[in-house]
Amino acid sequence: MLIHYVTVTCPACGESFEVAAPPLVELPADLDYDCEICCRPMVIHVDGDETGVWAEASGPDD
Repeated sequence: MLIHYVTVTCPACGESFEVAAPPLVELPADLDYDCEICCRPMVIHVDGDETGVWAEASGPDD
């Protein structure tokens, strides 16, 4: 199984980091995640197709 990594930017601190994306068959998906830099909560929306995987992070109340 191919593991895709996506880069997300924390909406709270603005720092970027990579997370492993779910398999394509499970996309689209929303992941509850804590920033690896500032530890604040966020929701990462992950989507993709045969050409690639992409993600966008937002605050839990956005």
